[in-house]
Amino acid sequence: MIDPRLPRELRAWRAWEVARRFPDGVRDPAFRALVQRVDGGPVHRCPPVALLTDGEAAFSRMLSAIASARLEVLLETYILRDDTLGISVQQALVAAAQRGVRVCVLADAVGSLATHDAFWRTLEAGGVTVRQFHRFWHHPFEALRRDHRKLLVIDRDVAFTGGMNIGEEYGSSIRRRRDAWRDTFVEVQGLVARELAAVFAEGWDRARGPVLPGLEYVSWSDAVVRRPVAGGSLSGARALQARVQWQLAQQLGRRRDRRRGRRVRREATTAGDEAPGVVVLDPRPGRAQREMLAVLAALVGGARERLWITTPYFAPPTRALRLLARAAQRGVDVRLLLPSERTDVPIVRHAAHGAYQDLLADGVRIWEYERATLHAKTLVVDGYVGLVGSSNLDFRSFWLNAECNVLLFDEACGHSLEVAYQHDLSGSREVTIASWAQRTRGHRWLDATARALRWAL
Repeated sequence: MIDPRLPRELRAWRAWEVARRFPDGVRDPAFRALVQRVDGGPVHRCPPVALLTDGEAAFSRMLSAIASARLEVLLETYILRDDTLGISVQQALVAAAQRGVRVCVLADAVGSLATHDAFWRTLEAGGVTVRQFHRFWHHPFEALRRDHRKLLVIDRDVAFTGGMNIGEEYGSSIRRRRDAWRDTFVEVQGLVARELAAVFAEGWDRARGPVLPGLEYVSWSDAVVRRPVAGGSLSGARALQARVQWQLAQQLGRRRDRRRGRRVRREATTAGDEAPGVVVLDPRPGRAQREMLAVLAALVGGARERLWITTPYFAPPTRALRLLARAAQRGVDVRLLLPSERTDVPIVRHAAHGAYQDLLADGVRIWEYERATLHAKTLVVDGYVGLVGSSNLDFRSFWLNAECNVLLFDEACGHSLEVAYQHDLSGSREVTIASWAQRTRGHRWLDATARALRWAL
């Protein structure tokens, strides 16, 4: 158990130390308790999770889910393009709104800057409520703080999250298009979808969206608990249903107002020690950032056999590199899957390169993905615990972005993540100490410079 009196900067280190001592690592029942202690939220019961590693298949399922919505569609994304895929999503959202479904769209103002105004006007004319996160004239002094979450929640019963933005490069199969991006989404069901709706509501509140009925969450803007408004933007039977759902939720479990602006979560939804479960990790500026770092450190400490990481932007603090090195030194198979030259941000790739020499010397194995542009953010430990979401391993995700991730305690999903990882390695090139020593002097200089500036990338 982490002592809450410890200085905040030491909590990630302490989480690693505690997890390292568990006899069965991440499979030890105490590991779930540690995660709950760090994050403060429940481990939800987890119906079967669908791992979506092909963009074409993922968006096919999401469009079908929107078409089946009866009450509500909540869509939050960093990039919403007005290309062919974006238009298909636009049409599905408008069709849902016109059949009486409440449809809310939240897009980041910077990430979606290239999307033309006509796209947003078409959504609004079709009955969709649209907000853009941190528009410059709303928050001129917080331009660096972005909404990097990717969420689709249908009727608060089915939800999708992961790393995919809405654009043709994400929604195309790499088997058919060489310009496609490799990314990962998951589809989850049940009570966890309701918590993901509360994640949406937090950013929606910050973007000045109307209060969503039937949810309780901590407002980003004023740090007070937002409770459902009687009726809200609903009327008739749907308003009554929202009020009934609220009353049932109150009976299921007592509310917990978490410290430092934490969202309200219900303890009564927790899963048993052996049952598949899922934890929502949704850091944003001012809330849950240190907790996210502590959970990541605990996962490294709890690894006993395998720790396989995929990330497109790898520029973590030096202490994180030390934790990976220590895991490799005690015999854990630590692997990093990172971008090749087919990256969209070369400077961040050089920042990762600045850490290769030490990692390789300590026994960490590194591959660079060559089949497509890598954008997936996943982690799997011992084929049992998996992490899928929007967080990169860099300073921007750790401190400036609002992110959303799901931590999955599920043997089947862990196995699927390992199978997908091995398939990705077949389209990758392993970096060895011998090959790394052959890079040019100019390459070395760029690596060292980018690594020194990693906090600003």
